[in-house]
Amino acid sequence: MSIYYTITTLGCKVNQSESESLAASLKSRGMSEAGSATADVCIINTCTVTQKASMQSRQAIRRSIRLNPQARIIVTGCYAQMQPEQIRRIDKVDDIIGHRAKMRIPDLIKTEVANEDTSAALELPFCNIEALPADFSRTRPVLKIQDGCNTFCTYCIVPYARGRSRSMPVKDVSDAVNAVHSSGKREIVLAGIHLGCYGQELTPSTSLVELLNYVLSDTSIERIRLSSIEPAELTSDIITLASESERLCSHFHIPLQSGDDSILERMHRPYTRSMFSSLIRQIHAVMPDAAIGADILAGFPGETEAAFENTFTLVEELPISYLHVFPFSARKGTPAYTFPDKVADNVIKARCRRLRELGKRKKNEFYQKFIHQKIEILVESQRDRRTGLLKGFTSNYIPVLVQAGDELKNKLVMVRIERVDADGIVFGRIL
Repeated sequence: MSIYYTITTLGCKVNQSESESLAASLKSRGMSEAGSATADVCIINTCTVTQKASMQSRQAIRRSIRLNPQARIIVTGCYAQMQPEQIRRIDKVDDIIGHRAKMRIPDLIKTEVANEDTSAALELPFCNIEALPADFSRTRPVLKIQDGCNTFCTYCIVPYARGRSRSMPVKDVSDAVNAVHSSGKREIVLAGIHLGCYGQELTPSTSLVELLNYVLSDTSIERIRLSSIEPAELTSDIITLASESERLCSHFHIPLQSGDDSILERMHRPYTRSMFSSLIRQIHAVMPDAAIGADILAGFPGETEAAFENTFTLVEELPISYLHVFPFSARKGTPAYTFPDKVADNVIKARCRRLRELGKRKKNEFYQKFIHQKIEILVESQRDRRTGLLKGFTSNYIPVLVQAGDELKNKLVMVRIERVDADGIVFGRIL
């Protein structure tokens, strides 16, 4: 009798990649995704990067319990790692699995697991090629090639949840990319918690740019996209490689967090406002059509009006394409949790609102540049829910809606951008 499962994933691309691996492992053991069937097991892969993420994780746990009252409820991920005692207060949670045993969940499902101890989780070795799914539900699969972080920014709980930086061996990455391509996929997203640190702890040590050169020579997948990469680690060599390669996507997501030097220093961020500005302008000079996204953390303790304006004006003047804006969220166990000079909640909300409005304007201006241009998109396997149209992404991360049949799903096709509506939705026409 088959066991039916559901997996709910919150948080980052690394979590998404791990959930894909869990699903593949469950299927290899004869289990099936529940779909419309009643679930026997519900796995919630949680996030705790902010207080909101922790709240959303609790909501997801309770929702799974409510919708599947007879199912075994297994909670894993960073929230399970850092706050197992909070999860234990939720009635009907059966198992709390830290990162150490996360990839063993498929084996543990058929055993009696009693709230797996999370204390040794940071000893977890980096998962290898065997953890790669045999099939992929996403049009653009995410491959985790790096985990953990050694930086310890003063606001960030992730190094405590994920442990030290560790990397998938170079040959395993290349083999994984080839496996993705062999499955019929056209693009892969290389992801990590601290992607720019890739390979530093391997023997012999290597780097992200060396990995990219190897993968480009050893594979033929049409597109390789990088997830978030820190400013100090986005080197000139990586920028040059991306500008010269048609296969590396012209898309960089670079966390800024603050555009004020005193706040950056207090955050323990290893760059300055001037360094970030020079980096963005360097990318734009050689890749004027590249999408450049940035993360902003509003309301960090000690962020005065002048400090916030330094952030706002820096983003406003730079060729940034879109923003991810987050309110500061004090995480217990991090230095910033006890910092004085807290910013009032209403002020943080107002600053987030201004930044999001700026981000919306920057994104619209970026999209408008491409009206009437021909550009290639990779068509997604799922249609746009609101319009029913097919949706595809350009190399520079523009989502384009087109009228076409399902035969174009997972195909690279040329379109002409026709218009951008008032909500920033981009429409194109198949050529």
